[in-house]
Amino acid sequence: MRKIAKFISEFVFLLAFKNIKRMNLHEYQGKEILNSFGVRIQRGIVASTAAEAVDAAKKLTEETGTGWHVIKAQVHAGGRGKGGGVKLAKNLDEVKSISDDILGMMLITPQTSAEGKLVNQVLVAEDVYYPGDEEPDEYYMSVLLNRATGKNMIMYSTEGGMDIETVAEETPHLIFTEEIDPLLGLMPFQARKVAFNLGLSGIAFKEMTKFVTALYTAYIKSDSSMFEINPVLKTSDSKIMAVDAKVSLDENALFRHKDYAAMRDLREENPIEVEAKAAGLNYVDLDGNVGCMVNGAGLAMGTMDLIKESGGEPANFLDVGGTADAQRVETAFGIILKDPAVKAILVNIFGGIVRCDRVAQGVVDAYKNMGDKITVPIICRLQGTNATEAKELIDNSGMKIISATEFQEAADKVAEVLIA
Repeated sequence: MRKIAKFISEFVFLLAFKNIKRMNLHEYQGKEILNSFGVRIQRGIVASTAAEAVDAAKKLTEETGTGWHVIKAQVHAGGRGKGGGVKLAKNLDEVKSISDDILGMMLITPQTSAEGKLVNQVLVAEDVYYPGDEEPDEYYMSVLLNRATGKNMIMYSTEGGMDIETVAEETPHLIFTEEIDPLLGLMPFQARKVAFNLGLSGIAFKEMTKFVTALYTAYIKSDSSMFEINPVLKTSDSKIMAVDAKVSLDENALFRHKDYAAMRDLREENPIEVEAKAAGLNYVDLDGNVGCMVNGAGLAMGTMDLIKESGGEPANFLDVGGTADAQRVETAFGIILKDPAVKAILVNIFGGIVRCDRVAQGVVDAYKNMGDKITVPIICRLQGTNATEAKELIDNSGMKIISATEFQEAADKVAEVLIA
């Protein structure tokens, strides 16, 4: 059980560290994908204004017969209900007033920053917790890759509607996992095992096996990196459906899914990261005070360790790639300096393919072009081909660029400028 809790905590960390190339979707978009593969969902219509929400509610009532409606804020963050982003409307007047309140609000949840996220859309959904012969019941289910074994895995629990991290920490015995052989795919007995472990029987048992099979098919065929359905609902008449859907797509596979790629909502992404991506830079925003510009992901990780050793915190992950001309370096500096928390920039380049003197010239030219826009010290460490010439070029440039040769020397200089 400790292994399960450890796996969940590690997976949550990996999701939080945004270097994983994935594209997140809104709930309504994730449900569209699920529904296209035969997964039963809580039906809903997305709206951008209160008037649209009322029209959506009327249409839902005509199509489903629902009398009540659930108004859900559409942002890329979990825990929306805790922040007041999910509310029940019992009539059209409440649909309008609740939608008015949620649209345009800065929604703060356990998964957002302190500032929260701006709500641009709401999902008007049918009420599926209707009375019947049985009490509705909620479950948790996700499909993801178990990195330790290299196999896809269905993780599920009887404790639906709760944070799975809390369940893993407090009651890990209530979490089950089912690994799928990549050659065989999900076998029928595995789907039945999931339904059995959730304590289902009769119609609900059969419905759950269909749900699990369709869910796994959707995960594979959509090239997703994660499906998380919390809760999966057993209705009062034994139907099994996805009430919520958190879907992350593998960004490397989007060339196969142009329709999914069109679902990207740039309003939900870090604007600095969006700009960096458009410029061809691999950039991840972090909470720190030292900006770093490197070439190569391995060196970037080492540089981040170096910054921490020097008493600072990395403000970003930025891989400038194999070319570092003046324009590219200038773009990188500009992106790094958009973070007001940055107190220094460490340039750490290994000149294997690219010559160090060319990188140094790019740094000097970029510094000249930017002029007063550069307001923090820049420490530049270049090693590899023509490293000596590169250091001389920087030292003789007349620019306020601090050169370094060794790793530890660069760390010491970072420490000096942070203290100053």
